[in-house]
Amino acid sequence: MMNMKFKRRTKISCTLLRVMSELSKFDKQTRRYGTDEHLFDAEIHMIKSVKENEGIHVTGLAELLGVTKGAVSQIIMKLQKKGMIIKDTDPHNLSRLMLRLTSKGETAYLYHEKFHQELDDLVNETLDEATEDNKAFLKGFLDSLEEKLRDFNGGGKA
Repeated sequence: MMNMKFKRRTKISCTLLRVMSELSKFDKQTRRYGTDEHLFDAEIHMIKSVKENEGIHVTGLAELLGVTKGAVSQIIMKLQKKGMIIKDTDPHNLSRLMLRLTSKGETAYLYHEKFHQELDDLVNETLDEATEDNKAFLKGFLDSLEEKLRDFNGGGKA
């Protein structure tokens, strides 16, 4: 007779919840990304957005990330205090401030990119022996699940 713990381990939904729990722990951790500052997930992704959208300003970042200007401003202030981002006057619109990375912000960006490459390598290594059909199925399953979870959570609205 199968015990309850074993039954739970064989259900796909239970495995998915365990994976999601591990990923959640992953997201909650702060990391230094090659600097002397601890950065939260939202902060490093703000750094990434500034780096990859040269000359962007607070309103543009808010539109890009789908958050309020107030939320962007709060994170930008923290990143300024940590010496990661500088605000410069836009030469084409003197009432607007453009955001750019400091050398410390550039270091954090590069380490974050390396971190993502390591994550990609981990996933690829895990799927190393899977067939292309199995990989395509998994990708389709995850895309479909993401969409259904977004609907389940109210369409991504807070």
